[in-house]
This record gives sequence, C-alpha cells and structure tokens, in this order.
Amino acid sequence: MVTTLLIQSETAPMTVSLPAIAPMSREEFYAFCQANRDLRIERTANGDVVIMPPAFADTGNRNFNLAAYLWVWTEQDGTGLGFDSSAGFTLPNGATRSPDAAWIKTDKWNTLTEAEKASFAPICPDFVIELRSASDTLTGLKAKMQEYIDNGVSLGWLIDRKSRTVYVYRPDQDPAVLENPGQVNGDPELSGFCLPMAKIW
Repeated sequence: MVTTLLIQSETAPMTVSLPAIAPMSREEFYAFCQANRDLRIERTANGDVVIMPPAFADTGNRNFNLAAYLWVWTEQDGTGLGFDSSAGFTLPNGATRSPDAAWIKTDKWNTLTEAEKASFAPICPDFVIELRSASDTLTGLKAKMQEYIDNGVSLGWLIDRKSRTVYVYRPDQDPAVLENPGQVNGDPELSGFCLPMAKIW
C-alpha cells in the first residue's frame, strides 16, 4: 500500500508517494493534523493526503467576508451553525474536507456526540462554499463540489473570482452558472441568505 501526500504549490498540486506506508486510519490522520496545526490538510476518499498552502492575502480577505456574511445570516436565522475554512468534516465516503464556509442544521449537528463534534466531525454540511484561489484548478474544485453533493450537501456554491462566475450545485441537477452576479441567493435551502458579491470579487 502507498500513502500519497498531495502538496499544493502556488500553481499546481505536487504528489509525493511514500512506499510501504499503509493509508492512515482516522485516528492516525487526526494525530497527523494535530502535529501539523499550521497546515490546512484534507484527505480524499481513497486516503490521499492533500496539504494546501496558506491562502494569499486577498483570498484570505474574501474568505473572511464570506464567513462574516454567513455568520450574520446564521445568527438572524437561528436554525443552524456556521463554520469557517478551518473546520474539517469527515464525509460519508471517508474523505475529510474543509470547505471555505459551511452551514449545518442545528438538529442534524446535535445528533453528534461531544467527542465527534470535537474532531473532524463525521457529518456532511447542508451548505458549502468554495472560493477558487490561485492554487486551485477549476476542474479539481468542480470534482470536489460534486463530491459534496454526492455525500449529502443540499446547496453548494463554487465561486471563481478569475472569471467572475458562480456555479450553483444542487442534488439531481446540473450546476447552474451565474456570470458576474451582483448577489447570490440561498433560497430555498437557506431562506433569506443573500451573498453580495462586491467584496468577494
């Protein structure tokens, strides 16, 4: 068996294979992340480890704005919890993913134990946002969005700042493509949530 470390550089992912090392268990992966707290780490469904570089300053600002808008709506709505890009979730297919922003219904979140909440929670968010950075390929992000949908996400937004395009994902539908929208609306899944795009582009 081979464990693969996929290390994303500024322009493209770099794959490092470690022969004779079995894929990490969930506990080993958690320990690996604990020992490397300064890194943003994900894991694919087949066990490959993906290490992503810190976001560039402008992308970090946009991520902050995303999280802020979602936080305000979450506080007003009161039916769920919001999460920023530092949160990792273990999806039903075994992948561990950290969307740039996420939201989970409170009743769904409360089915988890306290120990599960304090780890890479074994739960799929109801809503996710991915913001394309300079190191992301559009093909790779589209595959990640489809993975989210296949694992239980009800609504997903992939924001490509470079082309000023938003791809809206829902189960059993082709992604809707919004070109240079002034805002993106979360209805009906996130009733009343509207993301102004001026501070995201």
